[in-house]
Amino acid sequence: MTRPARIIIWTLATVLTVLAILVVIIATFDWNRVKPLLNEKVSEALHRPFAINGNLTVHWRTEPEEGGWRAWVPWPHFTAEDLTLGNPQWLKEPQMVGLERVEFRLAPLPLIVQKISIPRINLTKPTASLTRLADGRANWNFDLGAKDENEPPSKWQLDIGAIGFDQGNVSFDDQTLKTSMKVQIDPLGKPIPFSAIVGKASAEKAGGAQDYQFGLKAKGRYQGQAVSGTGKIGGLLALQDANQPFPLQADVRIADTHVVLAGTLTDPLHLGALDLRLRLSGASLGNLYPLTGVTLPDTPAYSTDGRLSANLHAAEGASFKYQGFNGKIGDSDIHGDLAYVASKPRPKLSGKLVSNQLLFKDLAPLIGADSNAEQKARGGASKQPADKVLPVEAFRTERWRAMDADVTFAGKRIVHSEQLPFSDLSAHLILDDGLLRLEPLRFGVAGGNLASNIRLDGRNVPLQGRAQLTARGFKLKQLFPNFAPMQTSFGELNGDADLSGRGNSVAALLGTANGNLRMLINDGAISRSLMEIAGLNVGNYVVGKLFGDEDVEINCAAADVGIKDGLASTRLFIFDTENAIIYINGTANFASEQLDLKITPESKGLRLFSLRSPLYVRGPFAKPNAGVQAVPLALRGAGMVALGVVAGPAAGLLALVAPSSGDEPNQCTPLLQQMKAGKAPAAVKGRK
Repeated sequence: MTRPARIIIWTLATVLTVLAILVVIIATFDWNRVKPLLNEKVSEALHRPFAINGNLTVHWRTEPEEGGWRAWVPWPHFTAEDLTLGNPQWLKEPQMVGLERVEFRLAPLPLIVQKISIPRINLTKPTASLTRLADGRANWNFDLGAKDENEPPSKWQLDIGAIGFDQGNVSFDDQTLKTSMKVQIDPLGKPIPFSAIVGKASAEKAGGAQDYQFGLKAKGRYQGQAVSGTGKIGGLLALQDANQPFPLQADVRIADTHVVLAGTLTDPLHLGALDLRLRLSGASLGNLYPLTGVTLPDTPAYSTDGRLSANLHAAEGASFKYQGFNGKIGDSDIHGDLAYVASKPRPKLSGKLVSNQLLFKDLAPLIGADSNAEQKARGGASKQPADKVLPVEAFRTERWRAMDADVTFAGKRIVHSEQLPFSDLSAHLILDDGLLRLEPLRFGVAGGNLASNIRLDGRNVPLQGRAQLTARGFKLKQLFPNFAPMQTSFGELNGDADLSGRGNSVAALLGTANGNLRMLINDGAISRSLMEIAGLNVGNYVVGKLFGDEDVEINCAAADVGIKDGLASTRLFIFDTENAIIYINGTANFASEQLDLKITPESKGLRLFSLRSPLYVRGPFAKPNAGVQAVPLALRGAGMVALGVVAGPAAGLLALVAPSSGDEPNQCTPLLQQMKAGKAPAAVKGRK
């Protein structure tokens, strides 16, 4: 054998011997010896105590499924038992993460090209305790030290194929959100296709969302309210792919609110965007405020179904859109689009809402005018006293400064009893730094229009409010459709009101109100049956005393009322009927809810009029009483002693006279002109 041949043989033998020794050493090496060093280095890198408390082993096995010559290459299989990761020093609880066992295999050949390839990691009974204190410190934020900006990025790549575990348990305690939750995560066994949950059309729009891999069960408290729910999510490794939609499904109850959603997250680790089908239902929209921070009105029970999309990193602030939603509020339908932007200095809600059939009773909770039982059902704390008519439930003005709003609403058809024939509604709500405006708030009523501008300034304590109302063209035959004598009438009701007050409820605002109220009715009729239709028991008594059971034509009814500090006093209140002039004098106290009215009739000409004494209406709004005053009726014309005083109000009411619809002139015109001139009213021609 030549010398070069011997050198080559000895060299190969030496290399093979060294390799054999290395294989033996690696195969028989006790990897537990490196645990102290490994624990120390990981703890140092994470600034947290890390430990592998159980065995650390490595077994070399071939992978026949690789095929070809790769099937003969042994792979290291790592197993570590009883792993723990501790909390930072500022937390009392020592442990953040615990694992009973971790197993994974490492592909050796990709290491040559600086790639760490781990086809699968199996976790046994993982647990995690996530905590955030009131000062914002969270134990899931790791201090990994400052990175040198000039340092080139690592050439090593990490590729993990899948993560599997039998069951995981996560506890979450966030003091900033007043939230404490326990979540159990279980593998589904067999993945559920994304399209099986959201439908084929939605799955196609999602663009390649993966299947659902894990099931969730959650229980605890959010914002201090009880929470329970179930859900499904995709594979954990999909969280790392910012471009792949991450599937999410949940069915959650938070107090009396029920949330059902299904869809995707984009870039879930950084909460990039949402695209979800969202169904919401609950006792009142107002109850969503502590959950979402969005200021919504108190309402009856509701349910909605629509698409929620979000761009959580928009330049102007995280933006949400709830589009094409349909639902019900009480017994009314609701449809529309809403947008919410978390802008500065305040977030803003905008949108358009439509109701095709709106029940008038469903508007009552907006001003606290629903019953005590209904208030309790929607979670209202305020209870209406039995002896009070005006709503006392306070507006939640502390919420008005939490956001701004610009929302329009249209109620195309209002369903109500025939006693109050509202037909439609439109409103434009603007909320700006605690100042709430309804400009305008318009109702269609009895063929006419009730327009108003409402201004409620929640920046002041107590709230300051102003309401300007204009009623035009209320047709009397539509206002009282069940009263036959009115069906031949061309008469109308017109009126104006301008009121201002202070207080955080309707009762408080009216109890401190200042302003004026003017109203004019021409060419109508009145009887006890009309009072019964309107549900006015006291009116029924008064009309019965004045006219008996007959229908009596009204030529004109005019009212001018001044209001100061909640006390409404009549400046002029008169009914001109076919056989008498009826004067009403007195007050209505909105603060104490007390009436004190005197009704004085005067017969026209030589016509007999049975009542010889004035009437009174006194007592609380809730249950007033009426009777005949003991003082005899004075000489005819006594009611007009103060004609000089009413001349001014009469002149002001002339502006409300509606144009005549027939050959006859408006019958309020001559009456008011006479009073403006300081003359006693004379008989005016009745209807044909």
